[in-house]
Amino acid sequence: MKIVIDAFGGDNAPVEIIRGAAMAKSRFDCELALTGDIETVKKAAAENGIDISDIELIGAASVMDMHDEARLVVKSKRDSSMGVGLDLVADGAADAFVSAGPTGALLMGATMIVKRIKGIKRPALGAVLPTLTSNTILIDCGANAECRPEMLAQFGMMGSLYMQYVMNKENPIVGLANNGAEDSKGTELQKAAYAILKADSGLNFFGNVEGRDIPMGVSDVVVTDGFTGNLILKTIEGMGSAIGKKLKSALMTNTVTKLSALMLKPTLKDFAASMDYSSFGGAPFIGLTKPVIKAHGSSGASAICSAVRQAIDWSSADVTQAITEHLSGVSEEE
Repeated sequence: MKIVIDAFGGDNAPVEIIRGAAMAKSRFDCELALTGDIETVKKAAAENGIDISDIELIGAASVMDMHDEARLVVKSKRDSSMGVGLDLVADGAADAFVSAGPTGALLMGATMIVKRIKGIKRPALGAVLPTLTSNTILIDCGANAECRPEMLAQFGMMGSLYMQYVMNKENPIVGLANNGAEDSKGTELQKAAYAILKADSGLNFFGNVEGRDIPMGVSDVVVTDGFTGNLILKTIEGMGSAIGKKLKSALMTNTVTKLSALMLKPTLKDFAASMDYSSFGGAPFIGLTKPVIKAHGSSGASAICSAVRQAIDWSSADVTQAITEHLSGVSEEE
């Protein structure tokens, strides 16, 4: 299996990306390749003592900047570290692509270069989140701000199959993000999507899920449009960070609390690890013919390493085939 990583995507590129690739190479049985300016990668690795002798370096002439128009990745910046990586996956020279670069450009490139699965209206960005009980995938969390009901229904199907095949969750529970539990709640979009999701015999549809219930883990899949999903995701990230800082401040108040913190250190460390986004790697663009993973823009080495693990798991599970078969079954029923 060969995983390609965009060496120049993200806030901490290229050093943390290179370090993450080296970490992944030491832990997983796969081939790895980094795309970008080869001499810059070599220099960064040498200056930081990172061994990349077992990692292939593939040249790319430019970089997709966060201020670049997304469409440039398929036009004048097709030779970027992102564009080159997507081409390798599309051509079958690699099994999956990981990038912490701009989300819009990665979505545009993935859709136009790697292509959608036949029958999928839009690929969706799914973020796996820790909850009180286990993990849930929030889909879509930023790729499609404006959606039609049938798109949300497909997001539910894709999220369910991802959780089943990649996260090993048997018969995942699917919920629709809404402003109330009753099936009469929401705008026309949610009401229409609810009816389609409920009618799909291949889904374990729970019903509506309110925002406060998402962290409780009432469903394994939370379906929403990309605009709402991104707000949910960023709110959860922000609240997690705020709670962590408040807790740290409280434990550092006086000698007694500091001693308590010292005693609780192992437990607090385990808790922090369970809530760390970097352990999940990144958000998969589900609905494409090949795995493409969007790593967090501020990803460090650990997050990149986790994204590689996620890419391996996804490639091995063959979610694409499962989605294709589901779509075929729906067509036959119709």
